[in-house]
Amino acid sequence: MAKVRDVFVCSACGGTQSRWMGKCPDCGAWDSLEKQTLDATASKDPQRGIVAAWRGAEIEDPHADLAGLAGLATPQAAPIAEAGGGAPVARISSRIGELDRVLGGGLVVGSVVLLGGEPGIGKSTLLLQAASAWARTGTRVLYVSSEESAEQVRGRAERLGAGAEKELFVLADTNLARIVEQARRVVPRVLVIDSAQMVYKSDIPAGPGSVTQLRRCVAELVYLAKASGIAVVLVGHVTKEGSLAGPRIVEHLVDAVLTFEGDRYHAHRIVRAVKNRYGTTMELGIFEMTGTGLREAPEGAGVAAVQGREGLQPRPGSVVCPVMQGSRCVLVELQALTATGFLGAAKRKSSGIDAGRLAMLIAVLEQHAGLRLADMDVFASSVGGLKVAEPASDLALLLAIAGAHRRKAVEPATAVIGEVGLGGEIRPVTHAEQRAREAARLGYTTLILPPPNAKQAGVKGVRVLKAATVSDAMGLLG
Repeated sequence: MAKVRDVFVCSACGGTQSRWMGKCPDCGAWDSLEKQTLDATASKDPQRGIVAAWRGAEIEDPHADLAGLAGLATPQAAPIAEAGGGAPVARISSRIGELDRVLGGGLVVGSVVLLGGEPGIGKSTLLLQAASAWARTGTRVLYVSSEESAEQVRGRAERLGAGAEKELFVLADTNLARIVEQARRVVPRVLVIDSAQMVYKSDIPAGPGSVTQLRRCVAELVYLAKASGIAVVLVGHVTKEGSLAGPRIVEHLVDAVLTFEGDRYHAHRIVRAVKNRYGTTMELGIFEMTGTGLREAPEGAGVAAVQGREGLQPRPGSVVCPVMQGSRCVLVELQALTATGFLGAAKRKSSGIDAGRLAMLIAVLEQHAGLRLADMDVFASSVGGLKVAEPASDLALLLAIAGAHRRKAVEPATAVIGEVGLGGEIRPVTHAEQRAREAARLGYTTLILPPPNAKQAGVKGVRVLKAATVSDAMGLLG
């Protein structure tokens, strides 16, 4: 009989320990070690039967070891130019431009993508719309729902206008063996599993969603994708801290990790890549939640503060900044509010903005602009649910804070660009011309930016105001 032993796996970093400890010695997380049972049968490969089916071979014993396939599924070393037959990496386009942008041009054949997000944010809606789009172009899709019945999925598909595609198959099951068997029968090009936490293997003495089940199920689905060429898309739950549930090793197993962000009380949703082996992690996709599903935001304008047109009254504490996200430019409205606080216990709260960056800009304002903010509560946020992290938004946030404190505002239809240094200087930023053109396209007629970017950002019909220092920028507040 195979020897069984117990190990303890950290749910934060995936590290393995021989005994339980209150604190993980690898990452320092407390109370994160969970018990996992290992046995010799774990080295058996459960997907060898489906490998044979995809390659047109018959195996008498589908539970035989991988080596028993007589070379059918055994990897063979080959020159890198001939690996995979030498063909270019194929992608499956969903015809949903915002999703394809984040994936790097489409779903790569044989890849595994993990999509995470808060409950009710719209993960299932997005994937059902994507599955319908894939099926509409002739790509066979198997949509596995482990949380809803087939009737519920069909009802949601009809509401989204996606209930008539012949190449879209639906399965309501949670057993991995039965899911793999249906995949062998249907032979899809895309397999969607919603969600991975509910899938289980019956030979593992652990409940669905546990570390043991999640690691084994995801590992075998990854092998299924690599061996058969099926593109697998997994839905992952998130913890109360906002990270993907389960050990971090799950993120290392998959090829791409996407996060679906946004406030359920607002219409806009953001899809961004945390990890992507086939593309950049700088891109993001912008959607708007409607009664008939998710709609692509036109060129990102939905998140931008497009109210900056002529005829509007200036608003103290509100400044618009063109922010670069990958290859696209999105105009984001940054808002700030100051209120009377207590010296030594003043609050510094931010939403969608780096808290450290906010504290630094407050210090720059006190040192180089003469503002007294030590006894003031300062609140800052980015409108639309978009997280802003690049330094080019420093000047816009600084003017928002100063404007809120002094009850002054920049002129209407004004966009602000610039990085603020600790010495009070305004540093130039990259992609100034692209930012200026996007601002002009959305109706902004004035730009405030560092002098080195003035020539690059010259756009017809747009007035350029230079700000070399924080003092210069403060003089532009009305």
